[in-house]
Amino acid sequence: MNKQTSQNIITTSAEADYEIKKSHFIGAIMPCNTEREALQHLRRLATEHANANHLAFAWRIRQDDGFINERCHDAGEPSGTAGRPILAPLEGSNIINAVVGVIRYFGGVKLGTGGLARAYGTAAKLAIEGAEIQPWVEHVSFELTLEYSQLQLLEYHLKKCKGQIVDQQFSDRVRVLINLPASHQQQIIQLFPDY
Repeated sequence: MNKQTSQNIITTSAEADYEIKKSHFIGAIMPCNTEREALQHLRRLATEHANANHLAFAWRIRQDDGFINERCHDAGEPSGTAGRPILAPLEGSNIINAVVGVIRYFGGVKLGTGGLARAYGTAAKLAIEGAEIQPWVEHVSFELTLEYSQLQLLEYHLKKCKGQIVDQQFSDRVRVLINLPASHQQQIIQLFPDY
C-alpha cells in the first residue's frame, strides 16, 4: 500500500456483538505495532472462543518506511466473504496498527455470500466504532548531551510537545535519549545545539 495522509490509530481494544439468522458474530479490534503482536491477539481470541466455527481477521500495520502492510484471512469461509469485508472499514477509517478479528458461531441458517460479507463487515465496523480513534503522529528518538542546568528546560519543552525522556545517563554532563513527535525535532535541536 502507498503512504497515506491523516492516518489514525486506536488507543484501546473494543468488542461488539452482532447477531443475524441465529449466527452470532463477535468483532474485536486491538492495537498492534507488529504482525507478531497481531498474531498474539488473534491466538488469545481463538483460545477464548475455542468453540467458534470461524475466526476471520484483517490487519493494517505501518512499516518503518511508511508503507502499510495489510493482510486479511477468510478462515474457511467462502473466498472474499470474511477477510476483505473486515479490512474494508479499517481502510475506510484509515486505521493503522490495528488488527480486527471476527468470531462466528454458526446458527444453522446459511447466510449466502452476500449475507456473510455484510455480517463480517458489520461486526468489524461495530468493533471499530466502539474503539477510541486518534490521529497517528510520527515520533522520532535521538540523543542529546546537555549541561545539568539545561535538563529542566528540556523537560519543560518535551512536556509541551508530548515528548518524553526514554533514558538518561549522568557523568560530567547529562546524556538523554528522548522520543517526541517528529514535527518538534528541529525545535528541540535548535534549543540544545550541542547534541
